[in-house]
Amino acid sequence: MKFNLRINSHFIAIAAAMIFQSCNNEPVTDLAKESIIPKPVSVVSTGKQFLFAASTEILVEGESTELIKIGKYLSSQLNDVTGFSPKVESANGAPKEGNVYLVLGGSNSNVGKEGYELTIDVDMITIRANHPAGIYMGVQTLLQLFPTTQVETSKDGYQISTGTIIDYPTYEWRGSMLDVARHFFSVDDVKRYIDMISAYKMNVLHLGLSNDQGWRIEIKSWPNLAIHGGSTEVGGGKGGYYTQEQYKEIVAYAANRYMTIVPEIDLPGHINSALASYGELNSGIKVPVEGQFKGPMQTQGILGGKQKPTELYTGIEVGFSTLSLAKPSTFTFVNDVLRELAEITPGPYLHIGGDEAHVTKKEDYIVFINRFSEIVKANGKQMIGWEEIGQANIDENAILQHWSNEKYAQEGASKGARIIMSPSKRVYLDMQYDSTSRLGLHWAAYIEVDESYNWDPASQVDGIEHNQIMGVEAPLWTETIATMDDIEYMLFPRLIGVAEIGWSPADGRSWDEYKVRLAQHGVRMKAKGIDFYRSSRVPWVD
Repeated sequence: MKFNLRINSHFIAIAAAMIFQSCNNEPVTDLAKESIIPKPVSVVSTGKQFLFAASTEILVEGESTELIKIGKYLSSQLNDVTGFSPKVESANGAPKEGNVYLVLGGSNSNVGKEGYELTIDVDMITIRANHPAGIYMGVQTLLQLFPTTQVETSKDGYQISTGTIIDYPTYEWRGSMLDVARHFFSVDDVKRYIDMISAYKMNVLHLGLSNDQGWRIEIKSWPNLAIHGGSTEVGGGKGGYYTQEQYKEIVAYAANRYMTIVPEIDLPGHINSALASYGELNSGIKVPVEGQFKGPMQTQGILGGKQKPTELYTGIEVGFSTLSLAKPSTFTFVNDVLRELAEITPGPYLHIGGDEAHVTKKEDYIVFINRFSEIVKANGKQMIGWEEIGQANIDENAILQHWSNEKYAQEGASKGARIIMSPSKRVYLDMQYDSTSRLGLHWAAYIEVDESYNWDPASQVDGIEHNQIMGVEAPLWTETIATMDDIEYMLFPRLIGVAEIGWSPADGRSWDEYKVRLAQHGVRMKAKGIDFYRSSRVPWVD
């Protein structure tokens, strides 16, 4: 009898909310028409509504501390947009109507580690998954069914369309790369970056921690790398670096959002910040005057029988610096750096760069990459490198990141390496939208929003099949990017489309359909304070 009374009271509350909303906005009753990004694999609507009210709780089946943590995250996010503060606790006994349930186990095996089933009935919402990561991904979908601000929410509650979503990713690797070397960004900035991309189910943040213009991670055995090498940035700003404790803080923050941090130390080129910090690493390069580098630089002189450090560099030229195979200190340095980085990186990967080593002799380059592979493996990690590493003796233990040269990507794939797709003409998010863009470069292309969406990783490079591809990654190099607003403007909305490419099946995607869903997310981005680019190719909804 009590159970029936509870159900009846819940239906009464739904009816009251419907009357309230009919005076404002017509309620959405078709779950399949919701503008969810990335597009789910399957959506079946049942044409009714669940009422999320002030009394709604988030209940976790069992005693999982990890699910409790996800529940508290969901509660915090819902409080921001509804004004309600759902309690989070373990469920005891039979499910009660009017609540949200997070349940591990019993999900379809096809959904894998990150997939989920989201079931919305008139009396209950259930997110079920095989792994906490799947619960987290389901939470991101659920959040997109809620209003963007409290202004849109009825005092009686908020109605959510009923139905079932079964969803799982196409690719395991869905990431973005943030270059903090050319311009340095604070820990709080990186955390915001993580939040913004995880909202669209991205699960990798690749951090570019070193380049000619700056060294951004503390290495205790080589302290001057950060202290001196990290003291400046493009344009001559003060730069900065992360202590190892700050880096661990970033890693932990990402892990709570089921995101892996992949650190990159660029070797053997792009290394001037290290050469400027320790003269014993300098093989005699000369730092270029900006705009004048056309090839190998002249050797600097030896000072008192000892090679002097190079000058710090604040320009944007590439390809002028290199490590030396002949220097005894070179591999002491590389071993120490990769060892310390591996010790503070719980994820399975170390990225060794390997790109644009223009002044490194090819035969030396191959030796370098082979040695780096051994060092990374000795530290219990898997090596990732840009596509140029395909020239070396890599195998299935290596991961190659394609950005420009299809020949290198094909060569690496033929040796068994798996591929991350980052084609510069599609997903380099530092590229200008068009010739009028206030930020960015255009050496690869002008990339409008539709152009960053209209491509398929599995058909990007001839001879590289779907099963050889780990996924997609959208890099943001920061030659012209100096503030968080700059980051947001270049990232959004292009990154949202890349996230969908990585998650949603290719045969269900089209620009004409996607741009309508994207248009609805302009309101969401605005509500979150994201300074996004309002492309004229998207029918934005205000």
